[in-house]
Parts: sequence; C-alpha cells; structure tokens
Amino acid sequence: MSKPTKVVVVGAGAGGLATAASLKRRGTAVTVLDAGSGVGQSWRERYDRLHLHTPRLQSGLPGRRISRRVGRWVARDDVAAYLEEYARHFEIEPTHDVRVDRIDRRDGGYTVKAGDRSWEASHVVVATGYLRVPVVPPWPGEESFEGELVHASLYRSPAPYQDKRVMVVGTGNTGAEIAADLAEQGAAEVWLSYRTPPHVIPRQLLGVPMTLIGFPNAYIPAALCDPVNGAIERMTMGKVRRHGLPRPTEGLKAQAVSSGVIPIIDVGLADQLEAGRVTPVPAVESMGRTAVRLVDGRDIEVDAVIAATGYRRGLEDMVGHLGVLDDAGSPLCHAAETHESAPGLHFIGMWLSLKGHLFQMNRDARKIARRIS
Repeated sequence: MSKPTKVVVVGAGAGGLATAASLKRRGTAVTVLDAGSGVGQSWRERYDRLHLHTPRLQSGLPGRRISRRVGRWVARDDVAAYLEEYARHFEIEPTHDVRVDRIDRRDGGYTVKAGDRSWEASHVVVATGYLRVPVVPPWPGEESFEGELVHASLYRSPAPYQDKRVMVVGTGNTGAEIAADLAEQGAAEVWLSYRTPPHVIPRQLLGVPMTLIGFPNAYIPAALCDPVNGAIERMTMGKVRRHGLPRPTEGLKAQAVSSGVIPIIDVGLADQLEAGRVTPVPAVESMGRTAVRLVDGRDIEVDAVIAATGYRRGLEDMVGHLGVLDDAGSPLCHAAETHESAPGLHFIGMWLSLKGHLFQMNRDARKIARRIS
C-alpha cells in the first residue's frame, strides 16, 4: 500500500489534470491515477477530423491558455499536445496503466483500489469522464447482420467506407460529424438515423462563436431564451428542416434540461443534407442479414452501421456501493458538492454543458480545489 496522500484524482484527462493543477497551485498534495498509457491518449484515439466546438479562448484549463498558433478551432492532436504540455508545466506526473476498481470509505477518508495496489486519501476526485463505456443498443437480429457494425468510438476516418452504403445511428455531434465526413469523402450513400430530433446551430454567427452567443442559456429560463434560440436556428439552419430532419418538440434549452440532449453544432452536416448526400431516417427497429429495418417499416440495404449511440459513465463497480449514483448511473453530486453518504468524494466532467465541456471543467476544477483546500 502506498503512503497516505491528501487527494487522489482518478483520471488524467482534461478534468483530472485541471483539478490536479488547481490543487497544486493551492499547495495541496495530489496523486493522479490513469488507466491509459499516457496523457492525451483518449484524444488521439478519436476520429481524424475532430476539432473542438468551443473556440480556443473558451477551452483552456486553469492557469494555462492554449497557444494561439493552433487557431480558433483546436484540432484533435493539438488538444492532446496541449494536455501533455499542461501536465509538464504543472509537474503533474500521473501513474499510468492503473485502472481503479473500487473506492471504499475508511477512517474518515478513502481507500482507492486497483488490482493488488491501493492508495489512501482524505479526498478523492473521480474524473473518468462521461465517455467511458461505449453503448450499442441490442437491436433484434443484429447477430445475423453480415455487414460491419461498430460503435462510433472505433471510427477514425471515412477511408474504409469509400463507395459503401453506411447508416450512422445517433444525432449527437459525433453522429452528425461522422455522417458529414462520410458523405464528403466518398461513401456511396449515407443515412442518419434519429430517435430524438436534435436542434442544429451554426458553429459561429457573423464571426462570433455560438457558444459565446448562447452563453446566457445557462442562466436564463428556457421560456425566455428558447424563442431567441429558435429564431437564430430558423434563420441560419432552415435548410436542415427542409431536407428531412424533423424539428424538435422542445426548445433548445428545454430539451437540454429535460433529456440532456445538446444541440448539434454544424460543421458540415447542413451542406450534406442540402446536397442530398445525407438522408435523415427515423430510429432503427431491428437488423437483418443485409438490411436495417426502421420504425416506420422501411428496410434499407446497408454495408455498414456506425452506432453513435453514446456512452455510459461506468461508475457502478467503482462507487455504486457508496450511494452516490442515481438509477442511470450518474453521480448525484457535482463538482464542489459532495453527497452526505460520501463526504470528500467529488466528480468532474460527468455532464455536458451548454457553456462548453472544457469551459465547465475549468470552473469546476477551481471550485473543487477551493473546497478541498
């Protein structure tokens, strides 16, 4: 067993590094454990065309801005390089290849267990993210499907799908961007399957990033801000609705609050819909040998299905016994807050935010550090 430490941070992604840096700046000892082989690994494993949807100035972590040389919309590899440089700057040296199995309360603090190793801490911050465990729905008949069925987490580039018929299932930002990528780069046909129709907004309006224009959404009631959101969406993204993607029944913020569905930030989908190279279709009901059946009864012949169907946080084995998760496996407390059954246990990066995920983690890391220190 290692010697006791003040804080253990589980996860060396953006949330974990931001928290560790904020704690170190306050003079608090911290140990960072990470399941990966290096800082930035999870970013390098994502698809090639990925860029942040928030601008550079809105995406830096506490105490260290992202370099201007990478441009306004930071590319995947530049994010990974920034995280590596951030860890070096704050002298954060995560212990890698450590997959935490369980966190137990002990003597007013916690024991963090990973295989036959353990760490003692007065506080623990879980920063393993909301993209931890890929989820593919159990579609009836999928075992008979002879085409390719993969989760979007395994998608890297459109090259393997040249001249193929591909259905992308899921209309989050990942699904929308993969569908556009495939259509732009030579897939024979691309369908985008929706279950909950999404809102679609441009990445910027008159040169101003939409995440900045929409910042008041976080503070203004949906009844007041959604009429404005709707007007902007109709003005900028009307062509999306003309080409088959239904309009949501709820406003942008109302939908985000009720179901956690955030809008698609358009980086190519609208143009591909207008060009007829991406076709929206309703949800998948089942799969056959060579076709996908939709809930409207249509059968569509496809060569591949890419399931952009989300992730689970996968925290049940780690902390489920502590009474800090809801029925869906989401933490009951956020950032500086702790649950009465587990004081000193914090979570960061487990929720999407209309203000931007990295921006929110910047703020939450500072709050956690203040609370612990």
